[in-house]
Amino acid sequence: MIYKVLYQANPKENPKREATKSLYVDAQTQAEVRDLIAENTDYTVEFIQPLAGKHLEFEQQEPDFKITEFNK
Repeated sequence: MIYKVLYQANPKENPKREATKSLYVDAQTQAEVRDLIAENTDYTVEFIQPLAGKHLEFEQQEPDFKITEFNK
């Protein structure tokens, strides 16, 4: 399943909506997504959203849509 992760790139700053970024991860569960982010980045995760069906199709039309791959 594809998950959209909303995060703050700098964990030392207070979260600001304007600084929220997103990435897409292919994983089996939300727990696996959290583990991948924690093991490979310093990001502060705000929200993890599963994408499927029409919602996934909509996100895939975005020019910045790219699955982020981490070395497992």
